[in-house]
Amino acid sequence: MKQLGQIEKYMKETSDEVQKLTATGSAGAGLVEVTVNGKFQVVSLNINPVILDKQQKDMAEVLIQSAFNEAITKLTAIIEERARRMLPLDKMEFSK
Repeated sequence: MKQLGQIEKYMKETSDEVQKLTATGSAGAGLVEVTVNGKFQVVSLNINPVILDKQQKDMAEVLIQSAFNEAITKLTAIIEERARRMLPLDKMEFSK
């Protein structure tokens, strides 16, 4: 039961930390950048004006999608790493 309390504490701490995280993805050699937070919400979108030409709309849409996906991938990796560090299951002893 003691370990259960420790696990709950680690989960709360991890959840609090995740809320504060951000990650930025970019596409098109930095023409589009998207920043997401730990809730997987877009908090920033930067588009280089050079791609805002109406004829390049399709390219802009693809780059935005790529930048967003990169940001989500990075954020997921950060969350997984923080969870591993905060929840050291391999160091806990579970009694029978």
